[in-house]
Amino acid sequence: MLTSDALRELQSPLKARYREDPRAALITLTASGALDGEGIACSVETGKALVKAGLHPATGGDGAFACSGDMLLQALAACAGVTLKAVATALGVHIREGQVRVEGDLDFRGTLGVDKTAPVGFANIRLRFMLDTDADEATLESLLKLTERYCVVLQTLARPAALKASIARTGAA
Repeated sequence: MLTSDALRELQSPLKARYREDPRAALITLTASGALDGEGIACSVETGKALVKAGLHPATGGDGAFACSGDMLLQALAACAGVTLKAVATALGVHIREGQVRVEGDLDFRGTLGVDKTAPVGFANIRLRFMLDTDADEATLESLLKLTERYCVVLQTLARPAALKASIARTGAA
């Protein structure tokens, strides 16, 4: 089990480097996918496995492929869980075990173009932690507040990044 001292030892040189050279902290993460030549699917390399995403059953999919909406919620659960554990470790809060649950509400009329006034995307997302710990309420509130502050995916959803989409032609025209 990683202790707060061991975590500080791991992160201390990184923090020092980023204080000395803020540009060193700026990193571009990338993701890419390959469109399926036959069906409505896109294969995404996660670094650990290849995930094939397709239509959700509520939009005509058969459920054989991952849903990108589910993947978004899973990314939030993973990021929030890792962040909470890192914050708990740094604060010396022992968590015997825990669960992270993320739920998101979608109105598929929007994504299918059935109702132009229906939103496309999640209208509400709920993130909940269930923890087996002896920490008091004040400590749990601090743990949640710091997790919300430092979770990259949560912050990106709460304060959307500037996003630009483009399209380019490849191959023989």
